[in-house]
Amino acid sequence: MGYLTEDKLVIVGAAGAIGSNMLQAALTLELTPNICAYDPFEKGMEGTAEEIYHCSFPGARVTWTSDIHEALSGAKYLISSGGAPRKEGMTREDLLKGNCEIAAQLGKDIKTDCPDLKFGVIIFNPADITGLTVLVNSGLPAGAIATLAALDSTRLQTALAQEFGVAQDDVTGCRTFGGHGEQMAVFASTARIAGTPLTDLIGGDQLSEERWQEIRQHVCQGGKRIIQLRGRSSFQSPAHQSVLMVKGVIEGEGYPWPVGTFVNRGAFQNIMMAMETELTRDGVTYTVPQGTDAENAELVASYTHLATLRDEVIGMGSLPPIDQWASVNPNLA
Repeated sequence: MGYLTEDKLVIVGAAGAIGSNMLQAALTLELTPNICAYDPFEKGMEGTAEEIYHCSFPGARVTWTSDIHEALSGAKYLISSGGAPRKEGMTREDLLKGNCEIAAQLGKDIKTDCPDLKFGVIIFNPADITGLTVLVNSGLPAGAIATLAALDSTRLQTALAQEFGVAQDDVTGCRTFGGHGEQMAVFASTARIAGTPLTDLIGGDQLSEERWQEIRQHVCQGGKRIIQLRGRSSFQSPAHQSVLMVKGVIEGEGYPWPVGTFVNRGAFQNIMMAMETELTRDGVTYTVPQGTDAENAELVASYTHLATLRDEVIGMGSLPPIDQWASVNPNLA
């Protein structure tokens, strides 16, 4: 086994379906042997740890705990799925209050127990807002906390590959930006089907405008469809992609999909949302995507929706008022 680092990775919510898959994926991809699995559900956490031990990963030094301070102490990397899951009939926004309270406490615990954290991925919904809440309360640099946004883009890639009958990786440049929710901005202008721009195909014999709109709707409701089909929220895909995000940072070799990042530029102020991003050993950097006028308008609309949710969380007290963020987290000054 050739692990990429000896640094400590903590997986929060590791007794759940997403977290336990993350734990296995991190060891399979040889991120680090030094993993601490945390979950407040002690019995379930012990059961998950036993399963991992029975996999017999050579060199692995997996520990588990139901004490968050023990888990976070000395951690350099973190992935958290530690919020309430989305259930059938719920939107991501329905989870706002409870999960943002969890996110605020996680941020405060990071500040206390692992202030030198190099990179953390927040995936519990609504991820853009919970990630922002963690970041502000953590005191970490803006690029050190990211959220999982790839699944919207991979769902677009999947739908287009199935529509055109090509291999999934023959569909390139699939991008959704803004919020990880049904108000996302789906960009057609960046995508190519076996090298052909998608915009050259929309409205033609191969893809009618009506069918394209159906695909867009399918992508925006992809998470909802998984819940309807499986009776529970996605767990394999978020686990896999979030571990790949951490792998990209450890290796410094990047990550091919957009991630949610702190944005404070131009029309987009004091928010966490998916942009065109790059992951390096220093964390996340971003550029604001430029699409068609219609796509740019969708991105602004998605930001406006997220800003409304952010302001609700400020009203709830899980986030301080924006003019106080710099005093809580000087990295955001």
